Amino acid sequence: MTEQTHFVEIRHAQKSFGTLEVLKDISLNVERGQIVGIIGSSGSGKSTLLRAINDLDPLTGGEIWLDGVQVNKTLPHRQYEKHINELRQHVGMVFQHFNLFPHMTARENVTMAPKMLKGLSQADADRLAEEQLDKVGMLERIDYYPSQLSGGQKQRVAIARALAMKPKLMLFDEATSALDPELVEEVNLVMKKLAEEHMTMIIVTHEMDFAASVCDRVLFMDKGVVVEEGPPSVLFKNPTQNRTREFLRKHIEGAS
Repeated sequence: MTEQTHFVEIRHAQKSFGTLEVLKDISLNVERGQIVGIIGSSGSGKSTLLRAINDLDPLTGGEIWLDGVQVNKTLPHRQYEKHINELRQHVGMVFQHFNLFPHMTARENVTMAPKMLKGLSQADADRLAEEQLDKVGMLERIDYYPSQLSGGQKQRVAIARALAMKPKLMLFDEATSALDPELVEEVNLVMKKLAEEHMTMIIVTHEMDFAASVCDRVLFMDKGVVVEEGPPSVLFKNPTQNRTREFLRKHIEGAS
């Protein structure tokens, strides 16, 4: 087996749900500090690929490596649970639907994992929550419950919660697609700030303008394969594949 040379390596990833093949022999690399966007139609495999990176959707075949460690190891159950729980502490994931605990305030949502998994004291966890909620512009609402927050505010708390674990890698799965249009930009601004700080990020998105402004590379997926990839300046303006051109034309026309 070859050693890992990239921060994230996906090697020949395959994923099937029964007879439905969702990922078909995908290989790609992400370097430390790089921001990679993934675009494509619904059902193209984007979210499945993202979820496979921290083994939420285990692969049917292939390997995923993160910072020198194979994610999808075959281990006895107890060893696997220890392995994957340790690994997930280094991977922050933000979902389309915020997944905040409704009975907890923003502070409590952010402090829970650092206290439980890293053993932080309440005082240290509170300081961490204040730091991360301030970073996403939510410090003034630190003691609000999710029901008291807008969708954009909930998503910013969800980002703060992920950042509180000091992850090596952030995964965003359509983080703005459930938001009203006027709330999208406030979440995108937080993600842009992370990009400026060179946080390694893989972002599944349907927003072409955002991907063009933030990502170092963009991958277009269709029917479980990566059809084309490249810098956004190339992929959006001069795609080489007919399927990419067709997708972009429809998406741009639909947005206009």
